[in-house]
Amino acid sequence: MRPRVVYVHGNGNKVRPELLKSQWDTALFGRDMAEASRMAYWAPVRYPEPLPDFRTDAPAGRPELVEELVEEMPARPDRAGAEPPEEFVARTLDEARREAGGTGLEARAGTDESALADWLRDMTYLADTLALSGEQDEPGAELPLEALPLPRTGRTALFRLLVKHAFKDVHAYFFGGAGPAMREVVKEQLDGLDGGPLVVVGHSLGTIIAYEVLMEQAREVELLVTVGSPLAIAEVQDHLARPPAVPAGVAAWRNASDLRDLVALDHTLRPEYAPEERVTDLLVTNDSSNHHGISEYLAQHEVRAPVQRIFDGAG
Repeated sequence: MRPRVVYVHGNGNKVRPELLKSQWDTALFGRDMAEASRMAYWAPVRYPEPLPDFRTDAPAGRPELVEELVEEMPARPDRAGAEPPEEFVARTLDEARREAGGTGLEARAGTDESALADWLRDMTYLADTLALSGEQDEPGAELPLEALPLPRTGRTALFRLLVKHAFKDVHAYFFGGAGPAMREVVKEQLDGLDGGPLVVVGHSLGTIIAYEVLMEQAREVELLVTVGSPLAIAEVQDHLARPPAVPAGVAAWRNASDLRDLVALDHTLRPEYAPEERVTDLLVTNDSSNHHGISEYLAQHEVRAPVQRIFDGAG
């Protein structure tokens, strides 16, 4: 039986599902995979309409929306032209609470949002540090290779948009009642597969959703691939339904991240997710504008090669 791959996308709104699937196919395989791939498209749980085809969401790693982002940032007297980090953290947390219906009463029993708020704070400070790292101290000074070709205000706005989307969607997953519907989308895409070798690929929040579904189902998966994942972060692990472990049916797990990725922050799943011999943590270079872009992750040799071996071996 032929291999199949199921994708689970990450934070933020997306283009229509068939286009998104084709983009992931192209990045990972270099071609459209037709019926061999499926996209677990949970965006409608959070967003009423998909993005237009010509727009790319900034959390995916491209700065098409920078002008709008800069306009969103309130004018402040500090050098960045943006509100101080603690004010941004407080405002983002308040917005997430309002979207969740208030106080997080729909959260899983025994958990609260304080740990997740620590993750939000850490992401925000790292975002501002990355924005500052691209600032020219002297006229004519060369920018670091990873710096965005934007004024610092634009870089700050772009990085903080990633922070906001990542946190608010994760908050909605754990506290806003969105988790069951997101997981159901993944289950629907896994249902009806013919029993051939299965690869599951998740990005960002999609790694949490995919992981929890696989923990629940114990489905046989030849390879689980997570990129830009927050699963290694203690504050996220505190909110998982089950203690961290490799899902029972997963034969191998490859986890890739860029050291500059705000969402990942912690880059090592081993040994929290036992048995650790099934897990391979990889540090890769993601040169998208926010170092979190999905196409750049999927194009990495360390990510593509094991997936392609499964498909080539079945040919």
